[in-house]
Amino acid sequence: MRGTEFAEMAAFVAIADRHSFAKAATHLGVARSTLSQNIRALEERLRVRLLNRTTRSVSLTEAGERLLARVRPALGELTAAANELDQSAQGPAGLLRVVVQPPVASFLMGPLLGRFLAKYPGIRLDISVVKMPGNIFSEGFDAGIRFGEQVERDMVAMRVMGEARFVVVASPEYLARHSTPRTPQDLHDHNCIRNRLPNGAIFGWEFQKKGRSIHAKIDGTLIVDDIDLSIHAVLDGVGLAYLLYDYIALHVASGRLVPLLEDCSPRMSGFFLYHSSRRQVTAPLRALIDFLKTEAKQRGLKPTSPLGSGIYPNYRLVGPARR
Repeated sequence: MRGTEFAEMAAFVAIADRHSFAKAATHLGVARSTLSQNIRALEERLRVRLLNRTTRSVSLTEAGERLLARVRPALGELTAAANELDQSAQGPAGLLRVVVQPPVASFLMGPLLGRFLAKYPGIRLDISVVKMPGNIFSEGFDAGIRFGEQVERDMVAMRVMGEARFVVVASPEYLARHSTPRTPQDLHDHNCIRNRLPNGAIFGWEFQKKGRSIHAKIDGTLIVDDIDLSIHAVLDGVGLAYLLYDYIALHVASGRLVPLLEDCSPRMSGFFLYHSSRRQVTAPLRALIDFLKTEAKQRGLKPTSPLGSGIYPNYRLVGPARR
């Protein structure tokens, strides 16, 4: 296979996987016009139309479906072989696109970026921070990191952060003016700072008590869609907030916030790196997996530990729960 033919086939598979010329161009690191030229040359050489194109979508023709079924495995093997040779010669190189949720960006990726890029200078890392990722692979990402309860069951997943805990907090000033809630039911009488999810739903306040799930009925004068706003508001004494403990740990340690209802705070399995079980693991992705696996072991985590069983049901709003 000549170099031009390989480029044409690679362009075809990338577009077919992502249903988009723009996303495929980003994944391959080439101009969109280059992909258009490659597909046009491939269709002319094969004398058949492979893609149905409109201004809004890209889909495969019947001939395109047949070609993809034959080409994808072969192209994956060729890419893997080339990556192995390249990695043995100079280390992993290329573009790696990862989508993460905000807590992961703050508590995991941010502190590790410098060391990871210093260790793998050939990798170009593209990280998107998204509260509720959709189908990340159709959007051109190689992998994602999210709560274990949200990872689809056909993905390969590895734990990269420990158990997560949600906690209700208030400022000492607020508690000086109001009674301290002793049970989730007591929250009904308090001003609760609520968070809106990107899909428009209000984030529920869930609790666990003796193996039983409790959904608290709450209300309040403030709804936000930003964690920092929630933290500012609760520090200013506006009301109670319901947040991941990691976000407010320093404020709790300094006495600026008081944790409440800790005996029934819900816990989740933690955050997992996940990628498709049906796609070839590229050299940059393998490097990230190995790097995070080492980091997890140093923090005493078991990267191969199973995903959670969905103890926080409200998260099922954002995607299929793993059961």
